[in-house]
Amino acid sequence: MKILVINGPNLNMLGIREPEIYGNQTYNDLVALISREAEKIGVETEFVQSNHEGALVDAIQSAYNRCDGIIINPAAYTHTSVALLDAVKSVGVPTVEVHISDPDTREEFRKISYIRKACIATVKGKGFAGYIEALHILCDR
Repeated sequence: MKILVINGPNLNMLGIREPEIYGNQTYNDLVALISREAEKIGVETEFVQSNHEGALVDAIQSAYNRCDGIIINPAAYTHTSVALLDAVKSVGVPTVEVHISDPDTREEFRKISYIRKACIATVKGKGFAGYIEALHILCDR
């Protein structure tokens, strides 16, 4: 099984950006955590992080006929991007939406998720552990 893990804008700033919300661990810590768990359960992972919407669309499209699942934290694009929604719908790859914090407990505009309509599950507010839960959701599918 191969899982593509996609992280959107500002997630490269983990550990620096708003540690009271996102914690002190870095993006590299996140990649290492997911990689260890994936190796333990025999899953191949690939990682993409970009601050650019088009690059995220390209990453989603690259999963077509190549990956068995996608874990995506679209970050700010969660609340604005029909393009990401359409990309996930286009490729037909089972996708789990992940958020480190719980957007539903934050500003009103963060309660909107366009991509959720194309996802098989959403994991939110569980910190980095949410990515591990998403990995298991896809593996158990």
